[in-house]
Amino acid sequence: MSGHRMRLLLIVLVAINLRPAVTAVGPLLTEMQRDLHLSGTAAGALTTLPLVCFGMYGLIAPFLRRSPAPETLLVAAMGLLTATLLVRVIPVTAVLFAASLLAGFAISIGNIAVPAIIKRDYPDRVTTVTAVYSVAVTVGAAGASALAVPVEHGMHAGWRMPLALLAIPAGIALLAWLPRLRRSGTPSGSGGHGELWRDRLAWQVTGFMGMQSLLAYVVIGWMPTICVDRGMGKEAAGYAVALVSLTQAVGAMAVPLFERWLRDQRPLVVAVVVLNVIGFAGIAWTPIGSVWVWAVMLGLGQGVAFAVALSFLGLRAPDAHTARQLSGMAQGVGYVIAAVGPLALGAVHDALGGWTVPILIMLGVSVLTGLPGLAAGRDRTVLPHRAAASAESALTR
Repeated sequence: MSGHRMRLLLIVLVAINLRPAVTAVGPLLTEMQRDLHLSGTAAGALTTLPLVCFGMYGLIAPFLRRSPAPETLLVAAMGLLTATLLVRVIPVTAVLFAASLLAGFAISIGNIAVPAIIKRDYPDRVTTVTAVYSVAVTVGAAGASALAVPVEHGMHAGWRMPLALLAIPAGIALLAWLPRLRRSGTPSGSGGHGELWRDRLAWQVTGFMGMQSLLAYVVIGWMPTICVDRGMGKEAAGYAVALVSLTQAVGAMAVPLFERWLRDQRPLVVAVVVLNVIGFAGIAWTPIGSVWVWAVMLGLGQGVAFAVALSFLGLRAPDAHTARQLSGMAQGVGYVIAAVGPLALGAVHDALGGWTVPILIMLGVSVLTGLPGLAAGRDRTVLPHRAAASAESALTR
């Protein structure tokens, strides 16, 4: 196997571990709540709080004197994730919450390190490799959610066993990346974070990342309830959400195929807005039997959005060091924005007692996503002086 294919396989191995720690909890939550005597609020926090941590390392990174090499970050991420997945099954509620938060923090490290590696190792194939990475993340998330209950029933071992087994693929990823740690060399440069945070394009990338993630979290958190409230059975509602996840992978893989004929990513952003608006409106107001059509629309839109948002981290950065800084900023702020979405939507629903206003809000957010997306979709880079310096350095080598 060639070096490029091996590195891509290693990236995929990390990617499939970056969501199961959270998505496997949802199907098991009712049993966990009953076993640990958790309130509804506490049970909701168990799935929401780790999401807030998804970008936490990105908020901490600017204060580090020197940035570790991406390989070092991935080894640390997979090591911490493996440990927290094992510790999380200890039958103490406080340990469960603490380990879940640490798992979210471990995932945040991986979220930020991978785009920098893609920019460094695949500078001419950022969109294609990012699409593969996006699909792997989506498949890992959907697979963990789909298999949690069957594994629990098949092993007759309660909710702890499916969660503990997630440590196996995380441990494999850790072992696979350890040899790369020895070859990673010196840490990357530091500095320039404050400059990036004053860059308008960096904020446009961040805004698109946050808003598209917010819409995705709303679908995960509230789409089953919306479908059930409209008369669909719980099992069917779960399948509808699974269909969204499945078609997200299709949408992500479509991005590099279409981009061959595009000058930049703005047409893809327009497609994201249209598909999300049609999907949300269809799920809310058309006959409930047609929900499968709208679930596909929503999945395609969110798959394209996720792949484009991640591609921006490499395409809009002039070098790998800036890509990691942009990744930290966009995901650090973006996932905080995203985590607020389901909570705010739930509060509006509780206050008004229906889904009309919450859906109108989601339609508004879907349209507004286009504003930072269209600005970020133009072919340019953050911190243009760094791009000029990188080009000059390449010419003199």
